[in-house]
Amino acid sequence: MRISVNGQTHEVDVEPDMPLLWVLRDELGITGVKYGCGIAQCGACTVHIDGFAVRSCQQPVGDVEGEVTTIEGLGSPEALHAVQAAWIEHQVAQCGYCQSGQIMAAASLLEQNSEPTDDDIDAVMSANLCRCGTYPRIREAIKAAARTIRSA
Repeated sequence: MRISVNGQTHEVDVEPDMPLLWVLRDELGITGVKYGCGIAQCGACTVHIDGFAVRSCQQPVGDVEGEVTTIEGLGSPEALHAVQAAWIEHQVAQCGYCQSGQIMAAASLLEQNSEPTDDDIDAVMSANLCRCGTYPRIREAIKAAARTIRSA
């Protein structure tokens, strides 16, 4: 089957019910997407499909229609996405394990809503778990990224 990831089309020989997470990590070697819980409860495996945040651990690859974007495809070292830049500016990451999922969820939120309230941010981001508890910095980084996006 064919799958488009980060602007490149790949041919993969896998069962259609294989989770997208395993295709990305094991078949394509894209390791920014993380395995956390395997039951779509922690958010570490969050990617975008056509701009919408999806838990790749529970998304069968055979059901994927559209462009998959992982943290590797969100920005580049030369041109970080506004959320990635805000994460650095606000020193959000501690251990970093959940951060790719957090960033992907935040980027999807801002694509849908460029002026999120604290309640909007909490509603979306509460589904992504951070063991280090950097939630206040996450919220501030999202607000900063939103300002950057609105001013662009």
